[in-house]
Amino acid sequence: MKILVAESAGFCFGVSRSVEMAADLLRENGRALSFGELIHNEDVVSDLEKKGLKVISSVSEVCPGDPVLIRAHGISKALCAELENAGAVVHDATCPRVKAIHKIVSNASAAGRFVIIIGMRNHPEVEAIRGWCAESAVLENEEETQAYLSAHPNLAEKPITVVVQTTQTHTNFNNCINLIKKLCTNTELFDTICLATFTRQNEAADLSQNCDAMVVIGGKHSANSVHLAEICSASCDKVLFIERSDELDRAFFSGCETVGITAGASTPSWIIKEVRNIMDEIKVAETEIQEAVETAEVKVEEVAEQVEAVPAGEPSFDMMLEESLKPIYNGDKVTGIVTAISGTEVTVDLGTKYTGFIPTEDFTLSGEKIEDVVKFGDEVEAIVVRVNDVEGTAMLSKKRLDSVKFWEAIENASESGEVVEGTVVEENKGGVVVNVKGVRVFVPASQTDLPREADLAQLLKKNVKLKISEVNKARKRVVGSIRRAASAERSALREKIWNEIEVGKKYVGTVKSLTNYGAFVDIGGIDGMVHVTELTWGRIRHPSEVVSVGDELNVYVIGFDKENRRISLGYKDPEAQPWSVFTSQYAVGDVASVKIVKLMPFGAFAELVPGVDGLIHISQLADHRVEKADDAVKVGDVVDVKITAIDEEKQKVSLSIRALLQPEAEAEEAEEASEEPAEE
Repeated sequence: MKILVAESAGFCFGVSRSVEMAADLLRENGRALSFGELIHNEDVVSDLEKKGLKVISSVSEVCPGDPVLIRAHGISKALCAELENAGAVVHDATCPRVKAIHKIVSNASAAGRFVIIIGMRNHPEVEAIRGWCAESAVLENEEETQAYLSAHPNLAEKPITVVVQTTQTHTNFNNCINLIKKLCTNTELFDTICLATFTRQNEAADLSQNCDAMVVIGGKHSANSVHLAEICSASCDKVLFIERSDELDRAFFSGCETVGITAGASTPSWIIKEVRNIMDEIKVAETEIQEAVETAEVKVEEVAEQVEAVPAGEPSFDMMLEESLKPIYNGDKVTGIVTAISGTEVTVDLGTKYTGFIPTEDFTLSGEKIEDVVKFGDEVEAIVVRVNDVEGTAMLSKKRLDSVKFWEAIENASESGEVVEGTVVEENKGGVVVNVKGVRVFVPASQTDLPREADLAQLLKKNVKLKISEVNKARKRVVGSIRRAASAERSALREKIWNEIEVGKKYVGTVKSLTNYGAFVDIGGIDGMVHVTELTWGRIRHPSEVVSVGDELNVYVIGFDKENRRISLGYKDPEAQPWSVFTSQYAVGDVASVKIVKLMPFGAFAELVPGVDGLIHISQLADHRVEKADDAVKVGDVVDVKITAIDEEKQKVSLSIRALLQPEAEAEEAEEASEEPAEE
């Protein structure tokens, strides 16, 4: 039976943050109050209660000065005020993603908008969200949404803001908002489903399609765990929804070849590991006898073949037997073949009288699944840690041998300046720790390539490249620099761009800064400048009217100076050239609806399409004499005009209101109007 565990199973960022805040608070004070259960997991809540965290449900239970922790699901605005009035020292452990929803609905209510929350009614997260807005409704599914909209047709005329519980499924959210959008025309939609929830649900859907059975671990009152069970049930006939390992049923997995495991956001890693270990025991119990017999038969056949096929000059069977009986000692380096894999250890045939055992953790330094890292029949090297001559076993360590190799690799990288890769595993005072093949490398905050004051936590679990700047093997201290590696990479990218650059070449860039005269765009280590006139065909006063810092743009090179390292970029679409757009839509004699943009003593200019204006001569503004243009029209007016002339060479257009009021107006008057001076 093959066991697969979803990569994102277990604590999400918000839950992990809440539990850590509770632990820190208890370490500082020895006791604290939690307004409601901190997370939806009885084991975690019970463990925190033993350490001094008391769950309360009313402000009346709070005394002045009491440290009170707000649960991960959050509480209403009114309750926050009551706690402060009661003199509580509030520590807000509300998930930041939930806090963001509070802000959205609070702003919506302040603007007079009606709030619709897609989520589970009476769930603490949803109740807290309702506590931050005025008029609101909670709709659980498509059927409820349809019924509510039918019963409240007046919503069609109201401004509506829609948010969704962070642990909802996108399928349910999309079904609901499709109905809302049909009826309510003034609607703003916010997809507030947590990215971790979305990832976990997608993994569960994919995993359940390829497994004979699924185990979902989570609290029965945990919304995201319930949804995981529903998603798995849609693709897999056998789904076991449990809270802890003692609920596993061995008979449930009978005949299953592949079993998947996933867990809700409130499930701690130790429960997942406990379930996995018991699953491994079930797996081993079903297969170990058969494997032992098969292994024994193979060895007998191999020995027989060796005895029969020993050529002249090769070791005899007696010599091989003697070799197999040689003792091994602590510290010896040995090589063996993997013969069995369980949840806790890998069994290795050393070709001697000893059977070697290596902990599975030695193979999964980066959290990989053991079955993806090592296979039956693989050859592995390890160091002997402890020998038991009585039982004929030897405890081995692959990690120690790897550590020796890795230290050598680190020292070589330090000397050569080679760039190495690793995963950020910890944030501590002054920097972060990167795991580079099992070696802890400290990277000072100044060498992380992040801006000063930036939150270093954003690097956690990310793969990074770095250069080794200091190695002290005696103190087990290694210092590295992400900035130096990034700088070298950027330098290489810049040289590559300068070597390949040419006019017309296209790039995807990121807006780095704005000035009055244009936008600077990073096209891969080099900043190019898009002049304000190259941002759009229309009129703008400042680049911020078109782009913002951080925007991704498709730009092209219109000029460059390698000597002075300057690049001029274009952004506006050449195919959207205003005159071409105008001539493709209009011809002489057409009637157009235009906007008056400027008044002059001799007439008024009107916008036909963005970037192309036409002149309405003062004689063509009305069917009677007009002394001043503003006697007939005002800037901003939208009027119907007739196109009386188009000068392709000078790209000028003559317009007439009078021609529509007096269709038989003399042609020469229109022609006379077209010859008057036009604004450059």
